[in-house]
Amino acid sequence: MEAFLTSTAVVALAEIGDKTMLLAIVLATRFRKPLPIILGILAATLANHGIAAFVGQSIANLLDGKWFRYAVGISFIMMALWTLVPDKMDDEEQKSSRFGAFLTTTITFFLVEIGDKTQIATIALGAQFQNVLLVTAGTTLGMMLANVPAVYLGNAIVERVSLKLVRAVAALLFLAIGLWIILEASGFTFI
Repeated sequence: MEAFLTSTAVVALAEIGDKTMLLAIVLATRFRKPLPIILGILAATLANHGIAAFVGQSIANLLDGKWFRYAVGISFIMMALWTLVPDKMDDEEQKSSRFGAFLTTTITFFLVEIGDKTQIATIALGAQFQNVLLVTAGTTLGMMLANVPAVYLGNAIVERVSLKLVRAVAALLFLAIGLWIILEASGFTFI
């Protein structure tokens, strides 16, 4: 039970204000369908954290590699560019989006979680507790506790703030995170 509770608490706290929480808000504003987004987050987190807990300590050194950090930084910059692309669909077309809210959420959450602090925490927790099932269940619950409210908050934001502004702010944050990761990987130290 300690593995489950510790995993839940660590990820729930680490996820607050994290880029995947921002992604949940962006997806909520883009699709305006909370349930498929929440199910996509759940599916992506189960897959990503299940793999991370299974791999555990053996892959921890690989994730610390400089080339991997550069790839993560570049993926954030690409996410910033994707965020700027406005939807040119009316409401009816949006309901039948090319990939849909569930698949888009599942894929983007899985990819954005790669190398994220919650994935790295899951690897460490998997190595510490040696229980893939309890660690995965705990980290997934922690992720859901942080992101489900963000999905619903995203819908509230759309009603009060322009989607263009939300996209611009999200893109700037993704860009800043990407540049920060690249600078850190290249040895730049912040104050």
